[in-house]
Amino acid sequence: MASIRDRIKQAVPTQVTDRVRESMVHYGVRTSHRRPLPDFLIIGTKRGGTTSLWNYLIQHPLVPRLFPAWNTKATHYFEEHWSRGEAWYRSHFPTERQRAALAARYGGPVRAGEAAPLYMFHPTAAERVQQLLPQVRLIVLLRDPVERAYSHWKERRTEGKEPLDFPQALASEPERTAGERDRLIVDPNYFSEPYDWYTYRARGRYLEHLEPWLDRFDRAQFLFLTSEEFYRDTRSAYLRTLDFLGLPGHELPTFKVYNDRRSAPMDDALRAELTAYYQPHNEALAQRLGLRLDWAGAPR
Repeated sequence: MASIRDRIKQAVPTQVTDRVRESMVHYGVRTSHRRPLPDFLIIGTKRGGTTSLWNYLIQHPLVPRLFPAWNTKATHYFEEHWSRGEAWYRSHFPTERQRAALAARYGGPVRAGEAAPLYMFHPTAAERVQQLLPQVRLIVLLRDPVERAYSHWKERRTEGKEPLDFPQALASEPERTAGERDRLIVDPNYFSEPYDWYTYRARGRYLEHLEPWLDRFDRAQFLFLTSEEFYRDTRSAYLRTLDFLGLPGHELPTFKVYNDRRSAPMDDALRAELTAYYQPHNEALAQRLGLRLDWAGAPR
């Protein structure tokens, strides 16, 4: 049986919904001067649990959703829509009046943000964020890079964007993404689908992509969580995140896992190759951040 939302979609002509969407976007931009910039960003990593954490956070009464309502978890401003400008970015966040109403109703500070896992990996995002949000709090989820790469491939495969099997996709990655990172640096208005879609191996070299952020922000502005820790004891990780954001505790009835993708296990030989590949990168990451990593071949 179709939901009320689905029935409304069927009843309302597409042209009407397009006009409504356009008017909402214009309204957000027109009122952008009354919309404070976000307090936090979840910057990574892709397939690391960012969607789940975001959905847990917006169940807190003091964490508002993005505006307009059809936005899910990210504006993609710092990697895809930079040319739209600050007013467009501000348009996605609650107004000062909305913040004040929430704070008065629930007796605490409001914390607005977004979750965009490409931010950590984008070569110019850290500089852009530092220019606009120098005091922002940054949440980073880090998953075993072997598992992350395989999960990334499964997602692209399911979406119909990846015709190759996993070994072929890994082998083709250098050719598919050649020059894309350099072009992103040179051209501030360029957005690269190959750099987003096919960087299975490259994204797992976490420290390489975190260094620009660590160079620009104080360590106290970061919360690092391993995905394994996050899913092993989700409630504790969630409460730790609330504390990091300065939010009062809030109990959730359940911790549903979002975007989980089941599949056949990875080939043993390929897993061994990837584990060996990432070992020095994981060791450098653990040493730099002072983390214990529950990953194969990583220091514990």
